[in-house]
Amino acid sequence: MDETIEPGLNLGVVTQQLRRAQDGDAEALGAAYSTVYDDLRRCARRYLRNDRVAMSTISLINETFLRVATDAGFRPKDRPHLIGLTSRAMRQVLVEKYRSMVAIKRGGGEAAVTLSEDLVGFGENAMDAIELDRVLAELEAVDQRMARIVEWRYFGGYSEMEIAEALGVTDRTVQREWRKARAFLLVALSGADASGADADGAEHGNG
Repeated sequence: MDETIEPGLNLGVVTQQLRRAQDGDAEALGAAYSTVYDDLRRCARRYLRNDRVAMSTISLINETFLRVATDAGFRPKDRPHLIGLTSRAMRQVLVEKYRSMVAIKRGGGEAAVTLSEDLVGFGENAMDAIELDRVLAELEAVDQRMARIVEWRYFGGYSEMEIAEALGVTDRTVQREWRKARAFLLVALSGADASGADADGAEHGNG
């Protein structure tokens, strides 16, 4: 069972701006983006740190904003939700650029994905980025919260404490689900048989 606690983040301003946006205020989403701009810049820098796409942090933020601002399904509820959805949109922007750079070859020949203690050297090459996007989508289909933890911790650069506050759980829950998420992605990226690869991961949902 998760050790649920009350969220500790002050979400009032952004939540109000997002509610106005959903009510039809054309400028409210831009105002919310301005409020969390430092967070979005941190996300963009993380994505572009080893990136080989000729794109600046500001360009990535702006292109992502144009994408989500015209997406009728983009309806974030609060600050963490806004940052999480935008982080995902940033990844999609970059992956589309990667796809235009390389021809995806099935059945072998792809470069091996480099795995590190922090998870994956995202952006070390285009095939790595495309493959990582694929397995993150697989993880999200299995467990949305674990996928969000990966996005926030690895790509967003958030600490375990910040993620715990945003999700309303304890640090221990974040640590446990981060370990499970890493195990899932390592198996998916290596192409190994997932059965028995991570006994702890099989316990998700029971503790």
